[in-house]
Amino acid sequence: MKTRTKTQTQKDRARTTGEKSAEDRPVIVVSNRLPVTVHRGPKGLEARRSPGGLVSALEPVLKRRGGTWIGWPGTELRQDETLWTDEGPYDIRPVRLTEKEIAGYYHGFSNRTLWPLFHSLPGQARYDRKEWQMFQCANEHFANATAEVAGEADLVWIHDYHLMLTPQLLAERQQETRVAFFLHIPFPPYDLFRLLPWDRELLRGVLASDLIGFHVAGYAKNFLDCVERVLGARVDHEAMLIEHGDRTVQVGTFPIGIDFEYFERAARAAPPSADPTERIVLGVDRLDYTKGIPERIYALERLLELHPEHREKVVFLQIAVPSRFQVAEYRQLKREIDGLIGRVNGRFATSQWSPIRYLYRSLSQDRLAGLYRDADVALITPLRDGMNLVAKEFIASQVDEPGVLVLSRLAGVAETMYEALQVNPHNVDGTAEAIHRALTMNEAERASRLTALRRRERLNDLDAWVDGFLAAALSAHVGLRPPTDADFDAWLGRFVTDHPVALFLDYDGTLTPLVDHPSKATLTPSMRNVVHTLVGRPDTDVAIVSGRALDDVAALVGDDAIIYAGNHGLELMGPDLPRFRHQDLDHYKARTVALAEELADLAVSGAWTEQKGATLTFHYRAVDGSKQGRLAEQAHAIITEAGFQARNAHKAVEARPPIGWDKGQAVLHIVRALYGPAWSESVRVIYIGDDQTDEDAFRVLAGLGITFRVGSAEAPTHARRRLPNVDVVEALLAWLAKRPAAPTATHEP
Repeated sequence: MKTRTKTQTQKDRARTTGEKSAEDRPVIVVSNRLPVTVHRGPKGLEARRSPGGLVSALEPVLKRRGGTWIGWPGTELRQDETLWTDEGPYDIRPVRLTEKEIAGYYHGFSNRTLWPLFHSLPGQARYDRKEWQMFQCANEHFANATAEVAGEADLVWIHDYHLMLTPQLLAERQQETRVAFFLHIPFPPYDLFRLLPWDRELLRGVLASDLIGFHVAGYAKNFLDCVERVLGARVDHEAMLIEHGDRTVQVGTFPIGIDFEYFERAARAAPPSADPTERIVLGVDRLDYTKGIPERIYALERLLELHPEHREKVVFLQIAVPSRFQVAEYRQLKREIDGLIGRVNGRFATSQWSPIRYLYRSLSQDRLAGLYRDADVALITPLRDGMNLVAKEFIASQVDEPGVLVLSRLAGVAETMYEALQVNPHNVDGTAEAIHRALTMNEAERASRLTALRRRERLNDLDAWVDGFLAAALSAHVGLRPPTDADFDAWLGRFVTDHPVALFLDYDGTLTPLVDHPSKATLTPSMRNVVHTLVGRPDTDVAIVSGRALDDVAALVGDDAIIYAGNHGLELMGPDLPRFRHQDLDHYKARTVALAEELADLAVSGAWTEQKGATLTFHYRAVDGSKQGRLAEQAHAIITEAGFQARNAHKAVEARPPIGWDKGQAVLHIVRALYGPAWSESVRVIYIGDDQTDEDAFRVLAGLGITFRVGSAEAPTHARRRLPNVDVVEALLAWLAKRPAAPTATHEP
């Protein structure tokens, strides 16, 4: 699909008239699979249209708007092979994955870890570190392929659980285009999601999106709860907004629909599919342990036990579409289903009748439409399902004698299909009675229920889902309101009640915004005033912990009542605290000077080295963005070769002596010196910082204090919570300054 004739014509018109309509905006779709599946046949590569609702849903969007579909082609392409397709209105870009990567990423982590866990079946999930690494690697491939074309579109629309890391990886490569993510399966509650060893990584992966969509409100609620409890992010549950660092992320619910008119039309045109004298109970599922097929067979067996009048009159037709046969659990499931069907048929069959007919194959949509139309009952009883489009297809195809939908209340579609007979698939007797009720329901009730279902599904069809999601994804959303005293009280109120506070603050990026040169980073009058107020409280000790030289940070703040930690804690001074300088610093003094001279060779325009005695920092904030990455790599190499520790900071690289001392150790030294070894019983510690050097303190204080990281959420953090900017830091400090008085901190003699 190489040409985009329609889209190009629209672009030419836009250039002439200056207009820019919604039709002009191309969309990039990223999904695990392409709309074509490639097979290697005797004549080489052959492309066939991929099955599934996602292709039906999104291909019309790309045909109308133009754009690119990015995904795995279904086979490992050799180095000399390129994917060719018929020319069309949008491009196809394959992601090359090896068989080993597919085994680990797709068959492994995606379908042996995320699929069962997200479907609330944790006993089926396995947690394999190597498969997780393959998942990361594959998402890198998808992000790389997307970044190459992302600048050409107004929206990148990423789909489903296979690609939950891709939004963040894409943001690291390309930050201009809006990104939306849609999850097509359930999102589990917090108590299940936290079983995942990589829960924080997955949440951070999708939170790089501008819009995150779910089928139903329950899944969105679970996601918001997990973000709040796992990452400590600020969440507005009512507006469904998340404050992720210095960004606001919108969450929404968008129940997917079907092409209602297609199934209605196909059902009217289909020939008869069954003996008109038989009553058909129909099940259509992909062969998967989430679909509840064994439980359904038990319910049918129970129906024949409780209501023998249905024997030799009712036939259950189960269509099971082969799926993931490479996974052992799926092969075992097929053996179980085969055995159950054989047992029930052996128990109840007569010479003229078998209660269960079983088709283990896929059928065309036209054939299915006829089966849906002629079925008296559709039995759709998954143990858990993101939505379940079979239920919708059945409703759209019911154009003759009205049938009845028996539906699991654990499927996402149950949240809107109120008129179906909803069951708990684990309740065998209850499901059996619901089938009996469906088979004996009078026509007036059947017609009433079906009419309401058809009206809703016709209105909320596939086009409505696509248009609603794209409208939300391409529109600007309001930011989350600034934090208020109520937020601070919720975070810290119980923690600091009736206890003195030891408050540790970084300087640059925490008390002052980041600027192009450290000499310009001065406290605003309002920030200076709130810090001074805190220092004046007898129940509060304030310490500034900075990467700056000790005398430098002390001069900038200018308050002798504050404790100062300079050079990342290698030097300390303050009231009631003996002056401290790490004993190993003199050993590195001359080497630090030599390192500074060596780094001077990297001093391209905008780069410079800040010498701080014990440590130094190589700054490249003012360097051209295209050169920053390479420059940072070179600085890292030089610093490491000189025997120093290289640590990333904001557009800078820190060089520190390898002496096992950092901000975390400095904080412990201060609290032990001031309050004694049992300090955690007498004082509450709060630490606020903004960069990687503060992570050392966050790790040390985990479980011992409350920590905040300020600014962007690009990097992971060990902090308990995030604050978006310096203004919010000031607001939090103002809340601390006016909190009710607590007992005065008692310092050790």
